[in-house]
Amino acid sequence: MLLLSRLAENLYWIGRYMERAENTARLLNVNYYAGLEVSGRAREYWTPLLELTGGEAQLRAKYGRLDARSVSSWMAFDRDNPSSIASSLARARENARGLRDRIPSEMWEALNRSYLTLCFENGDVLDRDGLFEYCAAARDASQFFFGIAFATLPRDEGWSFMRAGQTLERGDNTLRVLQSRFKDADALAARQDPAGRALQDQRWVSALKGASANEAYRKRVHSGITPMGVTEFLLLDDYFPRSVRYSAVNLNDALEQIDRFHPGVHPEILRLSRWLVARLQYAHVGDIIEKEDPGIETLLEDFNRVGAAINRAYFEEE
Repeated sequence: MLLLSRLAENLYWIGRYMERAENTARLLNVNYYAGLEVSGRAREYWTPLLELTGGEAQLRAKYGRLDARSVSSWMAFDRDNPSSIASSLARARENARGLRDRIPSEMWEALNRSYLTLCFENGDVLDRDGLFEYCAAARDASQFFFGIAFATLPRDEGWSFMRAGQTLERGDNTLRVLQSRFKDADALAARQDPAGRALQDQRWVSALKGASANEAYRKRVHSGITPMGVTEFLLLDDYFPRSVRYSAVNLNDALEQIDRFHPGVHPEILRLSRWLVARLQYAHVGDIIEKEDPGIETLLEDFNRVGAAINRAYFEEE
């Protein structure tokens, strides 16, 4: 019998929400401390991050301003922001509450402890200059949770649904970061002043650091940090676990594992995931960025199609 759709959906969204909390923590931490070096240009620096995560209008309505403090509060603690670290952890915990008899107790304890530690913080963290520790704790909470899952969760459908959610969220996030960086780069290209060029270079470094890819990139690529070099690495590297290609391959593997329990029940999902893998397997970075064949937006749509197909097939059927 297929894993009950409610349980499958909960595990899938736990994977997505825990990965989202980690991604937000990484991006916020990198941008916050890089932004301290460009005081006086808060809007110029924070707007790309808000475009990536959404919510600038809601942030302005609530805080009345756009600066490092308001953006940090919005992305870290604010439950009104569905993409904040606190919201993501709270939603992951809510999904896990109904699975306490279906998942190892260590997984629930780790998630519940992270919720109690991180989801009731507020602007006092910023007052004591504790944002780095907060983001690091959120990042570590996600990694600890998935580490426990890797060590204790049986490799059944539940594991595969959680992995599908995690890798889908990861690939989507990396694509959105790159999309934001190129949109930002186009805006900065009109500026010929040294400050504009320095800011653009800094943001490409931030893109690497936000994916914990800085060290891996420098070991693999010896020609320095360039937009196309960073983009190729984050899009197409076969071995870096946060690249888009690696995420797509692992997403397809998880979906094939689910299909092995019930062969041929939902062939459309595998067709979409295999097509996504094929696009990334045979594309060059120039095809994606210069020819847009496929472009970043097309790849995002492909990830979204896989997610929509999973939802229709497993979570909407009675």
